[in-house]
Amino acid sequence: MTLTELRYVVAVAETRHFGRAAERCFVSQPSLSASVKNIEEELGVTLFERGKRGVFVTEAGEQIVAQARRALEEAERVKSVARQGRDPLQGVLRLGVIHTVAPYLLPALVAALRRSAPGMPLDVEENTTANLDRMLKAGELDAVILALPYGGAGLETVPLYEESFRVAAPAGHALAKKKSVAVEELDAGELLLLPVGHCFRDQVLDACREFSRPPEPGRQGNSLETLRSMVASGLGVTVLPATALTARYANALVKTVPFRDPCPVRRIALASRRGFHRAAALAAIASAVRGLDLPVRPS
Repeated sequence: MTLTELRYVVAVAETRHFGRAAERCFVSQPSLSASVKNIEEELGVTLFERGKRGVFVTEAGEQIVAQARRALEEAERVKSVARQGRDPLQGVLRLGVIHTVAPYLLPALVAALRRSAPGMPLDVEENTTANLDRMLKAGELDAVILALPYGGAGLETVPLYEESFRVAAPAGHALAKKKSVAVEELDAGELLLLPVGHCFRDQVLDACREFSRPPEPGRQGNSLETLRSMVASGLGVTVLPATALTARYANALVKTVPFRDPCPVRRIALASRRGFHRAAALAAIASAVRGLDLPVRPS
């Protein structure tokens, strides 16, 4: 049984016609029919019922056709791995990105990679640090972009950039009138945060240690954009990273104010498994990120 013969079987199942299947596979109908008959004899089952009303897949045939499709997909993956081995910038790269980075980094990063590595499309997984960590270690992702500190046995990290935090307050709020805000000036009763599990929440609470108690019900937003909208509505104040504060995301109802020194910051890095075979692909991502016009500092 060969991959070619499996392709014939799948073609017959999809076209329900031996002639059309032969045309699709660029082979004569007698050759295709003989190959399908050989497989049936080898397996000892009938794959197709042939009659005046056409060709029908048998119950056993349905299962074998499904397995044939999987075998052909895996064979194509083998070819893909080989292509990537020859050129690390060819083939899909599975990239994980934390929620608080993805919407502000990915549009520009994808555009940059389309120019520098057009043969390397990104299959993106946006998730929390804990889930991305599990997926990276399990081999379900090739690399992840997240906030430091991060690491562990068998992992490598490459710093990408450092960005500062700013206070976001409703326009007209007392804090919105200040040139800068000290951490101590934030009111714990007004602070809006992301839910537990988001590393940005932990970073904010680490910078504002007196606010480590859980916020009151209704004072959490599932994304930074939800928090921004809650601030715009006048519900409270929040803390946002610099990349979420570009002109594209400006809201006239929200005023952002820098922290006084020492200003809270976060460092963003690219992490991968040690020895990942497409080192050039990781380097291309790191280079593309560093070349973006973002309100950040090199890390």
